Amino acid sequence: MRRINVIINEDLYRKAKAVAFLRNESLSEIIRSSLGEWLQKRMGKREELILSARDEKEILDILASDEFLTSEELKKSLGL
Repeated sequence: MRRINVIINEDLYRKAKAVAFLRNESLSEIIRSSLGEWLQKRMGKREELILSARDEKEILDILASDEFLTSEELKKSLGL
């Protein structure tokens, strides 16, 4: 695991602490779980390619050479 510093607003912190207390979980567990769910919903092909790359040169090659379309561009190209 890695330790990071995250700055959140006071209202969000208060709500998260209350949920953590009521669920008997640590604030860190809630943040890890929430971030994991957020990433799972938003990870696309581009991010998976970058994460699977072995070094910086390979990452730069992927970003420079591969074409990625947004969902809106794809819908338009397919006539949807």
